[in-house]
Amino acid sequence: MKGTKDFKATIQAYLEERAKTDELFAVSYAKAGKNIDDCITYILNEVRRSGCNGFNDDEIYSMALHYYDEDDIKVGSKISCQVVLNHTVELTDEEKAEARKAAILRFQQEQMDAMKRPKKVKQVTTSILQPTLFD
Repeated sequence: MKGTKDFKATIQAYLEERAKTDELFAVSYAKAGKNIDDCITYILNEVRRSGCNGFNDDEIYSMALHYYDEDDIKVGSKISCQVVLNHTVELTDEEKAEARKAAILRFQQEQMDAMKRPKKVKQVTTSILQPTLFD
């Protein structure tokens, strides 16, 4: 369940960063009865209750903030599921250049391998029509 672990780590990193920059939220985040596992359970239950399959980051983060802000919130039962994250990886110019070189080398090798393989000769069969007495 790597996606689910990454989901939990992403939410926790967001909340910790938010607590560093927002003093009011830092008080909510430090509440004794709150923890990240219950926060994730709350989010998953809210997602299931909504009936939607996809959410943007801000919608999920707002659910996490809501969990920590409210004192008498119902977390719900634990849900066994797989969470998929959709994050874009940004490459540096150097990484892009390396990836391009690797792709060119791979393409060249594929072309060389294709030229070394013997070509299959397609056999052409022709049928000779023989006249019959009934034509």
